[in-house]
Amino acid sequence: MIKYSKYEMARIIGARALQIAMGAPFLVKMSKEELEKINYDPVKIAKKEFESSVLPITIKRPLPIKINEEEK
Repeated sequence: MIKYSKYEMARIIGARALQIAMGAPFLVKMSKEELEKINYDPVKIAKKEFESSVLPITIKRPLPIKINEEEK
């Protein structure tokens, strides 16, 4: 599993919660009792999906620029 920063996790969970709130299907199986327990909260559903590693969302991290000794 890729280690994400707290900012990356917040962005992924927030984006997925928005999708769920707009009517996207869930990517994990949840019983009606589980959904009622969390009050159908999109953020909690997105967190559960994130913890299950089923989200098709990726992070692109810029690589550091390496300066050649000749260009200095």
